[in-house]
Amino acid sequence: MTEHNNTLLSEKLDEMERIKTDSNYLRGTIAEGLEDGITGAISAEDTKLLKFHGSYQQDDRDLRDERRRQKLEPAYSFMIRVRVPGGTATPEQWLAMDDIADEYANGTLKLTTRQAFQFHGILKRNLKSSMQNINSALMDSLAACGDVNRNVMCNPNPYQSEIHQEVNDLAGGISDYLSPRTGAYHEIWLDEEKILDTRDDSEEVEPIYGKTYLPRKFKIGIAVPPSNDIDVYSQDLGFIAIIENGELTGFNISIGGGMGMTHGNTDTYPQVGRVIGYCPKDKVKEVAEKIVTIQRDYGNRTDRKQARFKYTVDAKGVDWIREELNNRLGWELHGTKDFHFDHNGDRYGWTKGKGRWHFTLFIQNGRVKDTEDYQLKTALREIADIHTGDFRLTPNQNLVIANVTDQKKKQIQAIIDKYGVTDGENYSGLRRNSMACVAFPTCGLAMAESERYLPSLINKIEEILDEAGLNEEEITIRMSGCPNGCSRPALAEIAFIGKAPDKYNMYLGGGFTGNRLNKLYKENIGEKEILESLRPIIIKYGKERYEGEHFGDFVIRAGIIEEVHSGQDFHS
Repeated sequence: MTEHNNTLLSEKLDEMERIKTDSNYLRGTIAEGLEDGITGAISAEDTKLLKFHGSYQQDDRDLRDERRRQKLEPAYSFMIRVRVPGGTATPEQWLAMDDIADEYANGTLKLTTRQAFQFHGILKRNLKSSMQNINSALMDSLAACGDVNRNVMCNPNPYQSEIHQEVNDLAGGISDYLSPRTGAYHEIWLDEEKILDTRDDSEEVEPIYGKTYLPRKFKIGIAVPPSNDIDVYSQDLGFIAIIENGELTGFNISIGGGMGMTHGNTDTYPQVGRVIGYCPKDKVKEVAEKIVTIQRDYGNRTDRKQARFKYTVDAKGVDWIREELNNRLGWELHGTKDFHFDHNGDRYGWTKGKGRWHFTLFIQNGRVKDTEDYQLKTALREIADIHTGDFRLTPNQNLVIANVTDQKKKQIQAIIDKYGVTDGENYSGLRRNSMACVAFPTCGLAMAESERYLPSLINKIEEILDEAGLNEEEITIRMSGCPNGCSRPALAEIAFIGKAPDKYNMYLGGGFTGNRLNKLYKENIGEKEILESLRPIIIKYGKERYEGEHFGDFVIRAGIIEEVHSGQDFHS
């Protein structure tokens, strides 16, 4: 295998490239660090390698100042992200995740925007046990983070159940095919014997990635029109299903999407993917591999802020990428086929398809927990105890209780009624289409609140919507605590990206179907100015919108914000 095509001297490469090279295929000294009982942390270099194993070292930022005053080290703990290709899990796996949350984490489950499970608050001494319990549930966290392909997403919506199994199988197949081959994960976490000392390069253990892996993370998703629930244009590589005569025939291919940027650095920007052609469904793995190797060989390894595939595509050009892909495939992509998206949200409540029922419930910001007045976690555990179908984590942080029989539907409905589990029917269209990242107190990158704040901000925006007669209007709103964009805010019709404590940049004009970036409207503002800015726009929208016109389209037509055609114009 050819290593990445970067001939710059090693001293000019980003430091992370050296760490990966010296890591002995992601081993580093993680195992030794876990045995160190003096500190709740591991070394700085190992924290970077730990991401490849699906875990981040964090500390409780709510306690940071007080512990500093007491001359104590930060309240370190670890987040684990469990890889769930396509977001599908069995009831037994749900129960296992629930157990881990209670025994080792903070008692809650987070359903992520990439259809994965996430635990917070795991202490170092419990990290290995948590990983082993995840493995016992026939799941893992390998490649849930790090400079590799991440969890592969796919459309989970029940009304498209006829082809769900097929796209879900493809998501799982791509995920497995692109997973790292290093034995480090099994050696460190599962106590498997080390078979080979790879330090002498006696054998290549990473046939796709090489020992330096990718320049940055890589994300793949499969969308099934008319739903763009996975936000296919936000993916490094997106597959758009083409269905002809009721059969899945193949996929249009979108490349170069990505949400992250850096405040104050106009060379960084979110970007939407570009569709470059079509491939038959039996060629999907091959296409995915070759595109990953293009990024491996040509991605920027000197500046991590320029290392995502979107920058490679923009630097080389779409036509160059297509030609290089065709060369590596040994055959040419077909011409793009027609498709249409009409939304990127979930469809709530009970639906039926192929003799099975599916219940989609709204989970605000994906946090599964029990509170005094809403025992959601307990309810879902009771459902998992009797459920014979599967659970599907949606890209919008919600949950589908899928493949329910007529008999089980009555039992599950009784639990839903008992605990008041909501499908979102009583919420506004804005709240049903809301999404937030974790941010404080655990994310070390957060500049402002997100998950803990967005619900209360929506309460106040809903008052304006009520005044304008728009409470049921479907409007996408997303909040991120920093510009890395985990909640995909750059595609929302209304978005907030954290700038400082209690301060946000406000963006308007994203496409309702996830096909267009939004644009900065107000910078570094707090709640008072947010509401003062939104109120006249929402009132105007209520009075002047065309029939069926979405909010993001209206603010552009009304001249309130300029349309963004490409991420390269995002800051202009």
